[in-house]
Amino acid sequence: MERSGGHDSRPQRYTVARAVVPARIRSLSVLRLTAVWEAFRVATGSLRANLLRTALTLMGIVVGVTAVIAVVTIIKGLDQTVAQTFSSQGSTVFTISKNPQIIKSREEFIKFNRRKDVTHEDAQAIARLCTSCWRVGIAANAVETVKYQDQKAENVRIRGVEPLTMFDIDGVSIDVGRIWTESEGASGREICVIGSDMLVNLFGDAPADQAVGKEVRIDGRPYLVIGVLEPLGSIFGFSRDNVIYIPYSTYQKAYGGRRSLVVFVQVPAAEQLEAAEDQVRTIMRGRRGLAMGEVEDEGFSLETQDVFLNLYGSATSNIYIVTIGVAAISLVVGGIVVMNIMLVSVTERTKEIGIRKAIGARRKDILTQFLIEAVTVTALGGAIGVGTGFGLAYIISALIGFPLLVSVASAVLGVGVSSVVGIVSGLWPAWRAAKLDPIEALRAE
Repeated sequence: MERSGGHDSRPQRYTVARAVVPARIRSLSVLRLTAVWEAFRVATGSLRANLLRTALTLMGIVVGVTAVIAVVTIIKGLDQTVAQTFSSQGSTVFTISKNPQIIKSREEFIKFNRRKDVTHEDAQAIARLCTSCWRVGIAANAVETVKYQDQKAENVRIRGVEPLTMFDIDGVSIDVGRIWTESEGASGREICVIGSDMLVNLFGDAPADQAVGKEVRIDGRPYLVIGVLEPLGSIFGFSRDNVIYIPYSTYQKAYGGRRSLVVFVQVPAAEQLEAAEDQVRTIMRGRRGLAMGEVEDEGFSLETQDVFLNLYGSATSNIYIVTIGVAAISLVVGGIVVMNIMLVSVTERTKEIGIRKAIGARRKDILTQFLIEAVTVTALGGAIGVGTGFGLAYIISALIGFPLLVSVASAVLGVGVSSVVGIVSGLWPAWRAAKLDPIEALRAE
């Protein structure tokens, strides 16, 4: 019985312990949360009592966060626009041309102009010999003034293409009307498919169906409009719809066949792109009498749209670096301002600190109060900076005409970084306040 009784008493003690310990923990947690909330109320009350000082303190934080948020938002929107623009042909198309798409110096321009022209025969050889190539097309470009009655459009890109699959390779589609047939293209008829800018510049912003069947003049030659392309929009202020497509045979009649062509090659899937590039490079080097081991200029440029994306990426990466530098300077200055203001606040509130310590406040309580005050002001500055940054980005995107891509991560990062600045800059003033002797503090005037 005694053993049994002793055995029964142990669970009762353990049960009481399990009930009491969590209750104490919960009580301590509630008290701690209450103390933090009270410190937050005191901090916000102090900030409200000195609105001008608080506003001046916020300036550095707001400017830094605004710069980061605005530039990140703008560049993300630009990234999306540029990627969609230059990837309209997808990752399955590459080009072969006499000159590269980007020439960086006068010396390069002279060097590339010495190359042989890329000809129709080169395109035919690629189409015949490249087993990895799915579609092969050619394009030749000219810039002309186009007229309709008493209206004219200047600097219009005239694009002679062959075969009809070039419309698919170029990533353009018909809005109204049709494209020419193979027989019409082969016979060199004066027919054309116009970009949507022609509706505005030549036809008084008339509906697309009203332009079909009209006759426009390109370099003095009449062309019948048989179709209108769907709008592609602008990028960096340059319209992609200021274009007219004509058959390549018609282009030859108008401009001759001596201009160098651009050959477009498309593969069925991105995985086959490298194999097709190797085959085309071998074909073109062979046609120019170059062995594969030779390292001199190949005499042609083989490129994908990545050349533009890489150029854009290198440009925007520099903008990122400069912006981060400016933001870092602003945040450092803002942190110094916060530290100075907090040190002034500690001096002004020395007697208040002494009273709080006299009635039982611990060092940790004083430290928490001033840290919360510093974090509150910087987090508020971060939140204002996020709002003004998105607002500035919205205005700029509306003026330039690209989509606004709001990033929640950048907003969280802006507030988070500003809060960290508050902790770092408020730590020393908070520690000084916590170390004050209560008797000496009460004597302060």
